Amino acid sequence: MLKPLKILIDEMDDGWDDKLRKLGYDAYSVKKLRAEGHKLRTDYSVINFAKENNMILITRDAESGQACHENNLPFILLDNDEIFKIIVEKLKQL
Repeated sequence: MLKPLKILIDEMDDGWDDKLRKLGYDAYSVKKLRAEGHKLRTDYSVINFAKENNMILITRDAESGQACHENNLPFILLDNDEIFKIIVEKLKQL
């Protein structure tokens, strides 16, 4: 059984919420929430929404990641450093 965890997927990775839900996660998309009428146009609004709803933010936006870090909010930053780590791990498997 998965740990109850609410996940907010930032705009540029819309669709990951659907994939995560298929795996049993409680995941939401900024883009879809905006389409439903939520005011999520700015980084501040997105971060605040995640905080108010006890969500972990998954983002590629370094500024959003830094803001979460500075405010002790849970996040996963998918920046170039993280992508590079994945590449190195894959190369080690060859």
